[in-house]
Amino acid sequence: MAGQRIDLPNGDAATVGYLAVPSSRSGPGIIVLQEWWGLVPHIEDICDRFAAEGFVALAPDLYQGESTKDPSDAATLMQALNISTTEKILRKTCLTLLAHEAVTSEKLGVVGFCMGGQLAMLAATTNPVIGAAVNFYGIHPAVQPVFRDLQCPLRGFFAERDGSASPSVVAALDEELTLLGKPHVFKTYPDTDHAFFNDTRPTVYNAAAAADAWGEMLEFFRANL
Repeated sequence: MAGQRIDLPNGDAATVGYLAVPSSRSGPGIIVLQEWWGLVPHIEDICDRFAAEGFVALAPDLYQGESTKDPSDAATLMQALNISTTEKILRKTCLTLLAHEAVTSEKLGVVGFCMGGQLAMLAATTNPVIGAAVNFYGIHPAVQPVFRDLQCPLRGFFAERDGSASPSVVAALDEELTLLGKPHVFKTYPDTDHAFFNDTRPTVYNAAAAADAWGEMLEFFRANL
């Protein structure tokens, strides 16, 4: 079943989110964080896919009403993102979802794509209610999670030909988490590009890699929530 837009109380700021609830009307809670395009239909579709798998999924609108299809505009929106305000929205999203009557898990999962992948790791280091985190090729120059505060397992899915979340960047992150003793598993798909999961972008979408990552992510969340 398709989800719906809901209001997320956030102080004086008007923030909305897209909520998808499974047909069973109950399940573990998952937060879905947007790419740099905004809260677009692709992200809503991911929430609906989670609901079809038995999860209650909520995607906050981190741009508070703005979205775009233009890469230049998307880069501008990402660079202009107020990280302090975003942290407050993420915290409110956690509290809203955890309190929802349909959510059966004591902790939440979080997954993000591109910009949202980096923010998923930030959320996992600042919100103890996060019990499992997934990062799809996360990037954001102004978001620097404090990984010593990470208290949940982390999965990461990356692309071999990614110029931003490059193999060297992934290797450095892997080394840091290993030194800190943080449980994590990373997977890099050969012959893939950044945003390989996004099926609305045919120039980079890789169906085989996306399907494999989706299946592993579902297994990860089911094991940890």
